[in-house]
Amino acid sequence: MNYHAILTIARQELVVNIRNKWILTFAVAFAVLILAISYFGLVTAGTVGFQGFTRTSASLLSLVLYVVPLIALTMGTLSFTSERSVSELLFAQPVTRTEILLGKLAGLFASMVTSTLIGFGAGGLVIAARAGSEGAGRYPAFVGLSLLLALAFLSLSALVAFLFQRKARAFGVTLILWFFFVVFYDLLVIGGTLLFKERTANTLIFASLFGNPVDMVRVSSLIVLDGKEIFGAAGGALVRFLGGDAASLLLLLGGLLLWIVLPFLTSCHLLKRQDI
Repeated sequence: MNYHAILTIARQELVVNIRNKWILTFAVAFAVLILAISYFGLVTAGTVGFQGFTRTSASLLSLVLYVVPLIALTMGTLSFTSERSVSELLFAQPVTRTEILLGKLAGLFASMVTSTLIGFGAGGLVIAARAGSEGAGRYPAFVGLSLLLALAFLSLSALVAFLFQRKARAFGVTLILWFFFVVFYDLLVIGGTLLFKERTANTLIFASLFGNPVDMVRVSSLIVLDGKEIFGAAGGALVRFLGGDAASLLLLLGGLLLWIVLPFLTSCHLLKRQDI
């Protein structure tokens, strides 16, 4: 494995995203949304003002679960379905296709990490200055889970790009994937449980959690933020089945790792078979 080549490709991918202002755009968007949610999060209760880290993170969770997968899928699809002349030049270099895939994924992930850390960091500094640092220890863990979610969907974007190749078709499929995982999946599971008896339905709910990286990050974040009272059915079943938060969190992180690795390995297999 030529790690120098991987780092070179990753650095070039990062530079391209900086020049295209993707990183700056997402960083500013994250910071603005964090501050807005922190400041106006209690407006329905008749008050405004900056909330602490724990309440802000809990309020941000739904937004992160919608926005991060969409950003990751968009950036990944744009990168992996780049112009043919650019792809031919890259694949003509003395590096393996696996190294190219690793380098591009690393560069895309570095772009997501940079924009996320800038946005969440800037927002966190303002919250700490205005609302205090209580609960700040859970904030980095929440950001880390958001980045794992981004990496899982970057890996999925590579798989979609190599399966469908054409940019328009790949974008259409990624939008369908986003809608399926973020919106439709939970409705499908809930509908499926109505067809079975209680014991079978509980087993289905438990197993279904690992079929969706969005749900795994949702439950993991709630464990980290100590939000057990707002667990969904799948999250509550998981914690009861395993008998504790730590075991549940480890199992969820293992499931997320599979969602990162398996699409990547499948993408490597597809890429090796393609005629570039």
